[in-house]
Parts: sequence; C-alpha cells; structure tokens
Amino acid sequence: MRMAREVSEAHLGGRAHPASVTWSTRQNTRWGSCTPADGTIRLSHQPQGMPDYVVRSVMMHELVHLLVPGHGPEFKALMAAYPQAEKAQGFLDGVSWVKNMPPLDGDDVEEAAGEA
Repeated sequence: MRMAREVSEAHLGGRAHPASVTWSTRQNTRWGSCTPADGTIRLSHQPQGMPDYVVRSVMMHELVHLLVPGHGPEFKALMAAYPQAEKAQGFLDGVSWVKNMPPLDGDDVEEAAGEA
C-alpha cells in the first residue's frame, strides 16, 4: 500500500486509491491485475526482486486501471506520466522472452556463442 500511495501521489496526482494491494503467487502469466469495482490490486510474486523502477511501473499500470479501463489513449497518456515506463516495459519484455525460450544444453550454448 505504501508503494501504491507513493506512485499515485508522484505520477497520478494522488487520484488512484486502491482498497488493497497484495502479492499473488497464483499469477504466473500476468505481472499484475486489478478489479476497479472493489479497488483491489494484485501483483504477481514474479517481479519481487526486480529493479524498483520495474515493480513501480507494474504498480503504476494497475493504478491507472483503477482510473481508466482498457489500454486506449487515455490509459497510455496516464502511463506516460511514469518516466521509466518504457524502460520497465523493455525489462519485462526481456524477462518474458527469456521465460518462453526452451532451455539450452551445453552444445547449444557453444553453437550460439560461435554464431555471435
């Protein structure tokens, strides 16, 4: 909740007020989710340990959803208020890409290194 308040104050003029913020070990395909009707935000446990700007960007994303449904122009305009949103999205995209890659065995690693 502390981080939610800080992010809302700093980037949304304090307009987003979640009723609760919790970590979820059940979210393995999403970084976070929210239910605007009751003001709940759930962040996947997966960003724990990632850089602070990344976790705050996920929080910002969910806070914006308390104000705006969907990912249209108004959503994007509010997300743009978080100065590291694009950098954080790049980080999360990289993590997602790696998570979907098949594991490499030793031969694959040597072949990949030789191609570089």
